[in-house]
Amino acid sequence: MSQSRSEGPRSEGPRSEGPRTEWPLWEVFVRSRQGLSHKHVGSLHAPDAEMAIQNARDVYTRRQEGQSIWVVPSAEIVASSPDDKGELFDPANDKVYRHPTFYSVPDAVENM
Repeated sequence: MSQSRSEGPRSEGPRSEGPRTEWPLWEVFVRSRQGLSHKHVGSLHAPDAEMAIQNARDVYTRRQEGQSIWVVPSAEIVASSPDDKGELFDPANDKVYRHPTFYSVPDAVENM
């Protein structure tokens, strides 16, 4: 008895049928040597935080440009909705002291 081309042999590899478990997704933030803040550079799958940092180092800092790496489980990130921007950001408009035009900057200050 021969198998038809459409069936093919059953594989026990990653494409075989059955439950498939994936590692959790981690968001990666890297602080550059010149920078003061971490920037989101991408995401990757890893079984735990330690492996996520090692993988992030290999993938996102190949040219030794990073000084620090943060990894955060994607499932733990909570974000506001763009529809809520009025509620979140409009209240600051009535506080004039939060605007940079309220302060006078001395001439001796070069960068701010």
